[in-house]
Amino acid sequence: MTLRKGSRLAAVFLAVSGLWAGVAAGEETYTATAQVKNVSGEKKTAPVTIRIERFLTDAERQTVVKALREGGQPALRKLLESMKDIGWIEAATTKTPIKYAFARPIGGGRLVTVVTAKAIAHLGSNLPDAKPREGYDVATAMLVLDTQDKGHGEFAPAGKITVKDDTIAIEDYGGSVVWLEMVARK
Repeated sequence: MTLRKGSRLAAVFLAVSGLWAGVAAGEETYTATAQVKNVSGEKKTAPVTIRIERFLTDAERQTVVKALREGGQPALRKLLESMKDIGWIEAATTKTPIKYAFARPIGGGRLVTVVTAKAIAHLGSNLPDAKPREGYDVATAMLVLDTQDKGHGEFAPAGKITVKDDTIAIEDYGGSVVWLEMVARK
């Protein structure tokens, strides 16, 4: 599974097929630099910190997937809002609680996915606080990590989660993908 540059629909972050294995690790903190090009093509960067206090179990993950399949994003968001905080994402000088964190092995490393129950920022039209649109009300981050827990990823500070052909994907609110570079575990 790879992340494709230039994609408006972020790469797959969960497979519904059940091939995933949750990681019951201790607390993990990652730092990264988010970068995106604005409408004039200028690159903008900002620091992002992701703190994961625990990962979901396979059973918890299945509950989240079921909610999304049966009720779409409204049901998913309602479920996420009812879940305990299991970490946070700090971006745009705001800490937002993480409700979903799951990791699965890929190659010699891991793919770590986190989801919040609310959007962090609506980036669009060259404005850091563009107006929200219905359905773009969660935030996600995907970290592609090597064996030393370093890597890259994607960040959707406001997104919409959909299901298609047994695959769950995130559609970012903004017109450009926000890339996470220099991801490293602290």
